[in-house]
Amino acid sequence: MIPISDNDPLPAKSECRGRLGAVHLLPVVALAVVGLLAACSQEKINTVSKVDRSNLPTMRTVSVSTLISDSGFTRYHITAPLWLMFDEAQEPHWDFPEGLDMVRYDNDKAEEATFRSDSAKFFNAKRLWRFDGNVRMRNVEGDRFVTEQIFWDQQKGKVYSDSFIHIERIDRTIEGVGFESNEQMTEYVIREVQGILPMPVRRDSAVQATSSALPSDTVLHDTVAVDAGASQRSRKQNKRES
Repeated sequence: MIPISDNDPLPAKSECRGRLGAVHLLPVVALAVVGLLAACSQEKINTVSKVDRSNLPTMRTVSVSTLISDSGFTRYHITAPLWLMFDEAQEPHWDFPEGLDMVRYDNDKAEEATFRSDSAKFFNAKRLWRFDGNVRMRNVEGDRFVTEQIFWDQQKGKVYSDSFIHIERIDRTIEGVGFESNEQMTEYVIREVQGILPMPVRRDSAVQATSSALPSDTVLHDTVAVDAGASQRSRKQNKRES
């Protein structure tokens, strides 16, 4: 057996092979880390690109109580459990999905009308309100309106609906389909009147004669304009004649 001396080159060659293995390992680890980072970055980009901000509210407010001014006057007082604003939607709007109460004021901040509904939307560009579900309104003269859907166009200054509507006045009850009114709800038109019933008190003779001649299921297809001040004028005339 031939002994290996300290000057034998074999250990040096073996050590060289170990160093070469370490040198080749570092690029492999580096490439793996770079690939992992690239995969993570790509995943983040895909997640962000799927977000549609037009369907997300830009503001969410609970227990709302706010005043809205128009032309320097306080016009409306709005209260609602939830108010969502969609400013980045294709058609920017406010949404009141849990219901809304609104009071309208005149220039002297006297209450003119009230609006209540199960839900409501306001379309900013059109200045158009849409009230849905159990809509109840009251005008300054005490007339009460009940319907399932109604629109309020602030640009044109009118309120309208294509739904069935029930109106309770001081002298009579009116029901029909299709409705249009001014913003104060004092001058309105019912397109298809389905019934006119006298109230048990304070009814004038003309309304009593008309309503008694109509069966309860009578449907009138003519357009009927309802003058909210007719009953007051009739009462004054009767008083003068007596």
